[in-house]
Amino acid sequence: MAWGVISYHGRSNLKLIEGNLNSNTYIREVLQPEVVLFLQGIPGDIFQHYNARPRVAKTVRDFCSAQRMQLLPLLAYSPDMSPIEYVWDLVGRRLTPDPRPAASKDELLLRVQAIWNSLLQEDIQNLLDSMSRHIAALIAASGGYTKY
Repeated sequence: MAWGVISYHGRSNLKLIEGNLNSNTYIREVLQPEVVLFLQGIPGDIFQHYNARPRVAKTVRDFCSAQRMQLLPLLAYSPDMSPIEYVWDLVGRRLTPDPRPAASKDELLLRVQAIWNSLLQEDIQNLLDSMSRHIAALIAASGGYTKY
């Protein structure tokens, strides 16, 4: 699994995680070494977990509380409201045109990492700027389908 953080002012390194992601692995391999350090450089930060089960575990909630992380309350699963999902879509669209099949999982992950590293910060900023339109559309649709 590949994992990363985006913000208006930067992004994390791409983190590659082997095996299943449970709450302890999420804390040990993602939150502690990546998120806590990343957020220290962003004043007024608010973190949005991605839509995976470990985020709701008591151990994760306790860890985030102990770290004084400001969290964006999560709605029911809605990829429309998760900016990182649009970044992963962009990574996938850039990966797909490569006619050469990856010879191994490691090669595929290297390609994904190269695409992640090549993303323009301006594109991430434009995506984040567009989220107010996504929110307005979701409200107008009473939480139902939107064009996003």
